[in-house]
Amino acid sequence: MSPVFPMLTVLTMFYYMCLRRRARTATRGEMMNSHRTIESNSRTSPLNAEVVQYAKEVVDFSSHYGSENSMSYTMWNLAGVPNVFPSSGDFTQTAVFRTYGTWWDQCPSAFLPFKRTPHNFQSQDYVELTFEQQVYPTAVHVLETYHPGAVIRILACSANPYSPSPPAEVRWEILWSERPTKVNASQARQFKPCIKQINFPTNLIRLEINSSLLDYYTELDAVVLHGMKEKPVLSLKTSLIDMNDLEDDDYEEEDGCGMDNLNKKFSSTALKEGPNNGYFDKLPYELIQLILNHLTLPDLCRLAQTCKLLHQHCCDPLQYIHLNLQPYWAKLNDTSLEFLQARCTLVQWLNLSWTGNRGFISVAGFSRFLKVCGSELVRLELSCSHFLNETCLEVISEMCPDLQDLNLSSCDKLPPQAFNHIAKLCSLKRLVLYRTKVEQTALLSILNFCSELQHLSLGSCIMIEDYDVIASMIGAKCKKLRTLDLWRCKNITENGIAELASGCPLLEELDLGWCPTLQSSTGCFARLARQLPNLQKLFLTANRSVCDTDIEELACNCIRLRQLDILGTRMVSPASLRKLLESCKDLSLLDVSFCSQIDNRAVLELNAAFPKVFIKKSFTQ
Repeated sequence: MSPVFPMLTVLTMFYYMCLRRRARTATRGEMMNSHRTIESNSRTSPLNAEVVQYAKEVVDFSSHYGSENSMSYTMWNLAGVPNVFPSSGDFTQTAVFRTYGTWWDQCPSAFLPFKRTPHNFQSQDYVELTFEQQVYPTAVHVLETYHPGAVIRILACSANPYSPSPPAEVRWEILWSERPTKVNASQARQFKPCIKQINFPTNLIRLEINSSLLDYYTELDAVVLHGMKEKPVLSLKTSLIDMNDLEDDDYEEEDGCGMDNLNKKFSSTALKEGPNNGYFDKLPYELIQLILNHLTLPDLCRLAQTCKLLHQHCCDPLQYIHLNLQPYWAKLNDTSLEFLQARCTLVQWLNLSWTGNRGFISVAGFSRFLKVCGSELVRLELSCSHFLNETCLEVISEMCPDLQDLNLSSCDKLPPQAFNHIAKLCSLKRLVLYRTKVEQTALLSILNFCSELQHLSLGSCIMIEDYDVIASMIGAKCKKLRTLDLWRCKNITENGIAELASGCPLLEELDLGWCPTLQSSTGCFARLARQLPNLQKLFLTANRSVCDTDIEELACNCIRLRQLDILGTRMVSPASLRKLLESCKDLSLLDVSFCSQIDNRAVLELNAAFPKVFIKKSFTQ
């Protein structure tokens, strides 16, 4: 036989393997515009007609721009039929997340990134929606009405939230994912990604968001789920890429959820006898450790099974000083924590954000882990970890005596009394309580005992009765405070601002967005400018009373200012903004959306004179 034919056979097999690999991911850009994978993959009968349904309910989300007590700009607007689409523009009836762009990463309050975060995990926010009927998904359409392009991942869950009995197993499957891409248009669109077929029905869909490339807040109006009541039967005329007949393991690992075999890999202690360790025996221990520092957690688990030397290195607690488990939220459970336990005795940074929901992590499992691994912790991220209860916070306060950084953002199921335990963490320097039910008494106790605080987030904490009392305590006790988030606190007045300004002279960042009780006529904003010369970020969003005098005080006293949001004011002129831009050489963000005196012509002139500054002027059609 001619040697050409074996070569052709090998090339054919290689081509086939590439096609299967491409089909597993179902995320590449060239796949989005190809309809081959969905045109003829299934045949339907009249008894299995396609079901089209809008979301019935929003059951969970990580953040939103709106208030907890209204519908404007909240995630709850995603339930039901469209309110705005196909119109474009900034509308209060849409769902809007809290941040956009990279501005929040450039603030003094920005979180330091974790090492070993997989490059393909770039989700920043999420929202979960339920639908009336369980279906086998054939399409998911997202109606985007302003600055589209933030959706980067869509997942489906096997659990039925409306079932009276808990499921024996909960599975999450990625329907579609893609890295963040820049969309150059801000107009409305119906986003229709090509999704992967799955082998279970679902009525629970999760959208994951990355807004880092957006010029402004993305706005979502509705989500439409298309699907079949019965599992589609494969047609004989399927395309070359058959997505329904593929294994899931490679796909999930490619997209950052490859924790299926993690437990087995961590628990595997018996290694097969094989060749020696090669040249690794000749390398210094520290050098091997440095090399392994560049591996992600699943890769570390795989490498541990190659030989005894590398198994020893991969199990060294020094490899787990910084442990980021957020990318594996869909698989992480009590068993995972148990197998990680022996390797995490020296862990200092631990990220469990988004994990443990729907019974994946129990209170007992979390408590066991912290009792072994909590003594060295200085940073603990628990955003949207809804398994937490009072017992968990009590264990944190007892087992983590040196904790400096605690993030409980959007842990809105924690009972108010649980927050009393935080007061025992006297070394705290950062505390994030955004969208929690912390009450005034507990917060006053925390402020009294945690005098080392430098970063404090109290945004959308609706259970606090009197923010002036809180501001007075902050001014009296937190002399080292550098950043403070009071987003949407409803009752702070000029008295509280005076206490803050006089008591916290080191403040570099202050968010007073949507605080309706503050009035410029009392002199509170001018006082801030005079007494806080280190301010780099000041948000006075939706305060209509901000005036030229306030802007001129900022120009005179806060020359380090980098970000200013005065959205919605009626009293600021282009002349005062020009003075601010001439004085604050480092200013990079200026939001003048809905400022009635600042028209498009004024924005264009300011942009031409100060091209390094991003000046945002929003609109509504």
